[in-house]
Amino acid sequence: MLALFYRLLIAPVADALPTAPEASVVLIPQGPLFLLPFAALRDPAGRALVETHTLLVAPSIQMLGLLGTHPNAGPGGNPGSNVLVVGNPPMSPIRLDPTSGDLVQLPQLPGAEREAVAVAELLRTKPLTGAVASKDAVVRTMREAGVIHLATHGILEDVRGQGMPGALALGAFGTDDGLLTTSDIMELRLQAGLVVLSACDTGLGRISGDGVLGLSRAFIAAGAQSVLVSLWSVPDQPTAELMVAFYRALQHTPGKAQALRQAMLETSARYPDPLVWAGFIVVGENK
Repeated sequence: MLALFYRLLIAPVADALPTAPEASVVLIPQGPLFLLPFAALRDPAGRALVETHTLLVAPSIQMLGLLGTHPNAGPGGNPGSNVLVVGNPPMSPIRLDPTSGDLVQLPQLPGAEREAVAVAELLRTKPLTGAVASKDAVVRTMREAGVIHLATHGILEDVRGQGMPGALALGAFGTDDGLLTTSDIMELRLQAGLVVLSACDTGLGRISGDGVLGLSRAFIAAGAQSVLVSLWSVPDQPTAELMVAFYRALQHTPGKAQALRQAMLETSARYPDPLVWAGFIVVGENK
C-alpha cells in the first residue's frame, strides 16, 4: 500500500522534487490525505520517502503565507525564550462525552515522565511532571515559552460539545478537570516557535476543505510557528527515543523538519516498522 501511494502521489512529480535530501518539500494535503504518513511511502527501490526528502506540512496555502508574519510572535517577531516541558500529569476521571455522565479514568504515563526528564535535560530546563503539571501551571508557563513540549494523553473527542474536537490531558485544579481543549488553546496568545505534542492522535481532528481542525490548527491560530504532532497512537518507548533524537538533531540542523527527518532515520534503524516512527509530522514553519 505504501508503494501504491508513492506511485499515485509522488512518482508523477518526482522529477520536480529537490535532489538534496535536506531541502524541504512542503506538503499541502487535501481531505483524507492529511492522515497519510507520507514519510513512509516507498519508492521503486524500496526506500521510504523520508530517506530521500525532508517533509513539512502546511494546512493550506493561505495559512503558509500567514505563518511567517504571525502577530502573536514575541518581541520583534521572535519566539519567546523560555522552555516548557511537561510529562505524565496526574490523571483525574474525565468525561469524554459531554452528553453522558460516564467518567473515564486515563492511565498514568510513566514513560512520558521519563521522556520529559530526558528532553528537559537536553533543553537545560526543569520539567513539570506529576502533581505540579496542573492545567493552571502549564497554561501560565505556556504563554511565555518559546518551546513547548507536552508528553501526555491526546484526546480525539469533542469533550465540551463545542464543535472543535481535540484535547490534552493535564492535571486538574479546583473544579477544572484538567483538559486543555482546542477552544482553550485558541484563546491563548502564544510566543512559541515550536510546540511538540508527544501524545497519541494529536494531528487528527475534523477534516475540512482548509485542512484538519484540531489541536495542531489551534496552536498555530494561538501564535505557534510550528507544531509537531502524531497521526495515530504511538508506542511509549520508541516515541521517547525519537523525541530525544529530534531535540538532539535540532541543535545541529537548520530546521525542525530536518531534525524530525534525522530522528525518524535514527528511530527506523532500531524499529523498522513504520507504525513506530512514521506517524509524526511538522506542521507550519520550518525554521
